[in-house]
Amino acid sequence: MTTSNHIRDLEVGTVVPVWALCVVAAVIIGIASPRDEYGVWLPIALAAAVLATFAIQLSTLTREGFVNRVMASVGGAVLILGVATGVLALLSLASG
Repeated sequence: MTTSNHIRDLEVGTVVPVWALCVVAAVIIGIASPRDEYGVWLPIALAAAVLATFAIQLSTLTREGFVNRVMASVGGAVLILGVATGVLALLSLASG
């Protein structure tokens, strides 16, 4: 396995779980929390994603591509939770 393939596999294996965590968190927040508390729980989910990102990335002990992997994880988490915020806000407005 070449170094670039190893880095690519590492990127996929450490970035995608954080994105999955964000999707699961957004669904749980949408189902379990009251409508007026969406704005409280979504930033907490983002904070958990950032902490999970650093825990996962630092546990790999690989320096190459660290910043790119962290940017991909956190950027994807922000994007996913941003979309979730928009969807939950529209659902909240639609239901009154």
